[in-house]
Amino acid sequence: MNSAMSAGRKADGDRRRQRVVKAVNAAAQKGNHITVSGIARQAGVDRTFLYRHRDLLAMVHAAELEPAERDPASGASAVSRASLQADLANAQARTVRLSARIQQLEKRLSQELGEQTWRESGLGAPTDIEELQRTITRLEQRNVELTEDLEESQADLAAARETNRELTRTLNQRGDRNQDESARSTGG
Repeated sequence: MNSAMSAGRKADGDRRRQRVVKAVNAAAQKGNHITVSGIARQAGVDRTFLYRHRDLLAMVHAAELEPAERDPASGASAVSRASLQADLANAQARTVRLSARIQQLEKRLSQELGEQTWRESGLGAPTDIEELQRTITRLEQRNVELTEDLEESQADLAAARETNRELTRTLNQRGDRNQDESARSTGG
């Protein structure tokens, strides 16, 4: 009885294997999307049956990666899992590049808006710095000229004061002499 049960199990396993192989071939010919769950469902077996039989699982995974045949009715070919993964990786890389570019542009926009606000507020440097530099140079030159004029005027004033002191001294000395002479002549 044991051998009859073993033979029955073996025959059942063989039938399941054949159904899985047929399901994989049919799905590949139709260009259907192939997955372990879909093949198990189509073959009428449990997914664990595929995972217990590594050769069948490898066949399903190989069929997943194979490009599908062109559909003569539509002229389009089905997309393989590998091409979808490559497209996904490319899309992710592009997303990373675009995110970096967006951050760069946001930073630049922020700087430009900040500078514009700074200028419009009146707190920032005026836009015509060259004209301001020329004005500063003219004012510095005028300051030097005025300083020289002031020093010259101060020298003239000092000379005039000295002359005034000398005249005052001379007048005072004459006045003292005249008083002495008047006092001598009046007998005093």
